Order: sequence, then C-alpha cells, then structure tokens
Amino acid sequence: MFSCADYTFMAEAIQLAERGCYTTTPNPNVGALVVKKGQVIGRGYHQQAGGAHAEVFALQQAGAAAKGATCYVTLEPCSHYGKTPPCAQALIDAGVAQVIVAMTDPNPSVAGKGIAMLRAAGIKVEVGLLETQARALNPGFLSRMERNRPYVQLKLAASLDGRTALANGDSKWLTGEAARADVQHYRAKSCAVLSTATTVMADNARLTLRKEQLLQDVTHLKDGTLRQPKRVILDRNGILDHKQALFTDGGEVLLCVSKLENDRQLPNIARQIHCQLNNQAQFDLGLLLTHLAVHEGISNLWVEAGATLAGTLLQLNLVDELIVYIAPKLLGNTAQPLAVLPEFTALSQVPELSWTDIRMVGQDIRLTAKLT
Repeated sequence: MFSCADYTFMAEAIQLAERGCYTTTPNPNVGALVVKKGQVIGRGYHQQAGGAHAEVFALQQAGAAAKGATCYVTLEPCSHYGKTPPCAQALIDAGVAQVIVAMTDPNPSVAGKGIAMLRAAGIKVEVGLLETQARALNPGFLSRMERNRPYVQLKLAASLDGRTALANGDSKWLTGEAARADVQHYRAKSCAVLSTATTVMADNARLTLRKEQLLQDVTHLKDGTLRQPKRVILDRNGILDHKQALFTDGGEVLLCVSKLENDRQLPNIARQIHCQLNNQAQFDLGLLLTHLAVHEGISNLWVEAGATLAGTLLQLNLVDELIVYIAPKLLGNTAQPLAVLPEFTALSQVPELSWTDIRMVGQDIRLTAKLT
C-alpha cells in the first residue's frame, strides 16, 4: 500500500515532530510534510502548546503549490476548534489531493473525525504508515487519552551496589554533573514532577527545570518557549509552608492532602488538591494519577523521590518506565536502599523489567527499563 518514498517522507515527519518534545506539553508532538512530484515543498511541526499545528506550518511554507500535493502527518489532523482552527479544514482549503496519516488520534474530540472530514471533501486518506514509531513520539499523551493516567517515569540514582544514600542520609552528590544535567532533559519533557514533602524538606528541593542548562544543550530552543513543569507534592501531614525554596520560583505547586485546609497559608503558586486515602491510611496513588490526567491535563509524570514512594509505585504497578543512574561508587550494606519493597519468597514474585537503553552519561551509567 505504501511506497519506499512514503516511508522516507513519514520518517522525516517523525523526526520533525521530535523537535517539539520540550515545548508542546500537554499537546502531542506532531510533524508534517507537504510533498509534490516527489519533492518536499513544506515542512512543519507543532512547536508550542497553544500555537499553530504542524500541518499549518507545512502548508504555509508550501503556499499555493500545496494544491494537488500529498501531506504526510504523524497524527490525524484535528477536526475541532480549540485554541487553533481545525487542521483538517486547512488541508481541505489548501486543496491537497492526498493525506497520509501515521496514526489516528485517540482524543475523543478527534478520534477519526478528522479523517472522515477529509474523505468527505474528496481527499484520499491512507492511515497506518510507521504507526509504531508515531506512537513512540507521544507515550504520555496516549496514556492520558487511552488509560486516563499519565505516563510515569521513575528516576532513581544509585551506587553500583544499589544504594541511594549513606545511612546518615548523605547523598550529595552521588552521581556526576553530566547525569544531573541529563535529568533536566527529562524534567523539560514532563508536565509535572512528583515528589514527597519528606524529600522536599530533606533537600530543600525546588524540583525546577534549570532552563539555562537545557538551552545550552538544545540549540533550537528559546527561553520563552520553555515552561516549568508543575510540582506535585505528597503532603499528607501538611508539613510544608511558604518557607521552603519550592515556593520561591518555578511552576505551579500542587500539594496533595487528605483534608483540605481552608485557612492554610500558602504562596500564590501553590494550591491544595484532595487525595483519598486507602485502607492503609496512605494516599490512593491510582486515584491520584487519574485525577492528574483527567483534571490537571498531566500526560508525562516524572517522579523524583525516596525509596518508600518508589517502592509503593512499583508494588502498585504504576510505573511505566525506570530511569536509573548508576554511579561508580560502593556505599556498603548499611546504606539506604533503592526502593522499599516487600520481602519476596520466590523469584516469580519479583517485578520483571525489560531493558530498553543502556548508555554512559559522563562517568555514570544510565539504565532505562520498562515494566513488563
């Protein structure tokens, strides 16, 4: 059904889409090409949430030559009016003859309607070219739309013997500067960072994106396009107040509490969200993830916390991906563990992982694994 040229053009559209990975959240990353007589006459990608979509940029570049051309797009063109007009209508108005789509949009507001709109206008539409690669562009967006929960990445840093800090809590700095800079890329791609009040208090953590570091590494970015991820803090006992560095700058702070306190004094960037408790009088993290996806629009959730929260998320099977930095150090058996997990009595009970990437980051090793 698809030619070699079709594969080549869609692959380029996917590469274009990747350029928006730091700036489109919570929207998906999308790339588009307009091709006529085997030549690319228009390129575009979704650059920033609230801005023009990929197809619009590609059509603008193509101009009047778009009439009778083929548009390759990594995600089904939208059919509804949101912050921008529908891209399906823009393609119709431009007079393109064919649209090749990598995947349909799982967003109920679109979900096949854009394709139907194009076909009703007499435009030939083909779907499914490099769909697997297109889905890989947007794990968070797809998770929010298909599962009503964010895509959860759990970040951990450990010594070679799997320890995260000395027995006295000293962990600064376990990993090197390159690894800490690498974390900024993940924070920038995330809608929110999840941690606990205990972690915030222990390190006086800001959990902010260090924009200057990212701008040095990714040259096509501009400071105005980067936004700070939200900070979601589990604060069941209400121990945080306006004195922590967390509240001095950065994105919005969502304090997860078991009981809303109307008289609680908090800075303007902070607000409380109610989170139900489970039978063990702990936060129901499954319900929290659903709330974050459905009501806060959080697609990608980056977790930076201690061994207790890490272990709980793993036990509940709420982690989609592990990002573990291994430092060339040995801390000994009295040092603090990577994750607090129950005692297993058989290997069949142990969580199974699948390695997806292993690489050096400075003097540390970054291991990436999916939960199977």
